[in-house]
Amino acid sequence: MKYREDKYGNKLSILGLGCMRFTRDKAATEKMILAAIDGGVNYFDTAYIYPSSEVTLGEILAKNNKRKDVYINTKLPLAMCKKPDDFDKFFNEQLTRLQTDYIDYYMMHSVSSFDRWKVLCEWGIEDWIDKKKKSGQIRQIGFSYHGTYQDFIKIIDAYPWEFCMIQYNYYDEHYQAGRKGLIYAAEKGIPIMIMEPLLGGRLATGLPKQAVEIFKKADPRVSPAEWAFWWLWNQDEVTVILSGMSSLEQLQQNIHAASHYRKLKDAVYADVIELFRKAYKIPCTSCNYCLPCPIGINIPSCFSAYNTRYTQGLVTGYTQYMTSTASISQNPISPRSCNGCGKCEKICPQHISIRKELKRVSKKFEPLPVRMLMSIVRWVLGR
Repeated sequence: MKYREDKYGNKLSILGLGCMRFTRDKAATEKMILAAIDGGVNYFDTAYIYPSSEVTLGEILAKNNKRKDVYINTKLPLAMCKKPDDFDKFFNEQLTRLQTDYIDYYMMHSVSSFDRWKVLCEWGIEDWIDKKKKSGQIRQIGFSYHGTYQDFIKIIDAYPWEFCMIQYNYYDEHYQAGRKGLIYAAEKGIPIMIMEPLLGGRLATGLPKQAVEIFKKADPRVSPAEWAFWWLWNQDEVTVILSGMSSLEQLQQNIHAASHYRKLKDAVYADVIELFRKAYKIPCTSCNYCLPCPIGINIPSCFSAYNTRYTQGLVTGYTQYMTSTASISQNPISPRSCNGCGKCEKICPQHISIRKELKRVSKKFEPLPVRMLMSIVRWVLGR
């Protein structure tokens, strides 16, 4: 494993374990976490809103006496904070969940605009941070970001941040904070953690077939995931790449990638990006922030099926869609069921017009003849 330093010289593994996609198999998750530590991974990223993530991580680290062997990053759920008292409420609960009395790296979760930061300042967030740092309960403070480049610069300049996290990969080089934001933060001495390096896995297993062939032709020994990781690690401004691993196999592959990265041809990326841009219709990364939907629609899976229809073919896309919506069950939950409440759009980090896209998905997968056929199938199966 290779390491890069934070603002104070602490050595962080260039590969961090993103804990958002833990499986329900706690024994398998424990095995993966311990293997990650043995493999040199020392940065673990979780959040209050990731289902069972903090509790699972805390239990496993405590059970195996590994808390002091790792750095924990978790986040204050800003979307759930309705008043200043909520800061302590959520933070204290997180300490309990993680079975610790301090957080190594604490983030303001998903600061999306400078106006949002100003509201937090009016609520006294700066004094709150100062008290937590003086008490030793927070070691370093940062923020994760989903907004424009202009607001990112304002937020960076507004407070003495010790680290930050942005969405960044070879496809999203100029999206949100982008490369310009990365360089600006680095020039101010702020370490940058990278989320969505594989764009929700799409840059690893969801590339169009032609794009995979381009990578193979350039170097058959390098997997699509390695191409994505190595593009990032070849930038000195990047401190840690977070990968939401959910299996031991993924972990082992990513540790290998972190240990053997090298410079690759930039021209190859340009060709892949062009194919990827043409193939993917909805920029969903399956972060699941939009869930649960009040109606029960599996929004990310529906979007994934729609994109798969264009990258992997009609049959594969339809199969995925039928599974995502339980189309042949007696109680299917179709995108057509959307009541337009808009709750999902308010918290989507990608700023997707979800209601509009759900209509597009439904129109593609459920024209009238298909709906009639599915009704017949459900009737036959229900007899």
